[in-house]
Amino acid sequence: MADLSTFPITKRWPAAHPDRLQLYSLPTPNGVKASIMLEEIGLAYEPHTINIGANETWTPEFLSLNPNGKIPAIIDPDGPGGKPFGLWESGAILVYLAEKTGKLLPSDPAGRYEALQWVFFQMAAIGPMFGQLGFFHKFAGREWEDKRPRDRYAAESKRLLGVLETRLAGRDWIMGDEYTIADISMLGWVRNLVGFYGAGDLVDYASLKEVPRWLEQGLARPAVQRGLEIPKRP
Repeated sequence: MADLSTFPITKRWPAAHPDRLQLYSLPTPNGVKASIMLEEIGLAYEPHTINIGANETWTPEFLSLNPNGKIPAIIDPDGPGGKPFGLWESGAILVYLAEKTGKLLPSDPAGRYEALQWVFFQMAAIGPMFGQLGFFHKFAGREWEDKRPRDRYAAESKRLLGVLETRLAGRDWIMGDEYTIADISMLGWVRNLVGFYGAGDLVDYASLKEVPRWLEQGLARPAVQRGLEIPKRP
C-alpha cells in the first residue's frame, strides 16, 4: 500500500484509501475537469471536498501541495516510476491522466498537439474571460455603476464562443468524432456561463447553434453528470 504520509495535505484530509488517486477539489468549472476526467477513464480515486468559501485552499496543508492555492489538485500513489506524485493545475491534470491511461487524447502526434492547443485555449482564454464576466455580472462586480468592465468581458466571451462555434461546425466534438480532454476542459465553463452566471443574454448565446448542441450532448454523458457533483459540496 502506498505511503502518502510525506504529503502534509493528508494530515488534514486523510486518505481512507491511500492506494487510490487522491482528488482535492470542489465542483467549480475548474474542479469538475478533474472529476469528469476521472469518471470518464474509470480510474479508482478518493475525492476530498475543499471548501473554498472557508478559504481552505490557503491553509498550510493545501498550500503544501499547490502553492498557488487553487483547486483541483491530486496525489497519484502510483505516479511516474511507481512513486507517489502530486500535481496541480487542471489542464496539467487532464494531460497527466490522459497519458497515464492512454485515454481521451489522440495517440498520433499531430492529433495530440491539436487537442492540447484547445486545452490551452480554454486555460488561457475561456476560463479567465468567462470567470471575469461572472464576477462583474453575478458577484461583487455587479454593484459597480461603471459597466465597462462587464461589457468588455462580455464582448470577449462572446468572441470566444464564436471561435468555438466555428470549430464545432461539422464536428461532433472539438476534435471531430473523438471526445477528448479538449471537450472536458470547456464543458463546465460554458455550462457555468449560461447557467450559474446567467450571462447567456450578454453573450447572445441564443444565436449559437453548434455550441449549445455540443454542450447538451456533453452534459448527457453519464460520466459528466457524475463528475459535476464530485466532490460533494460542503
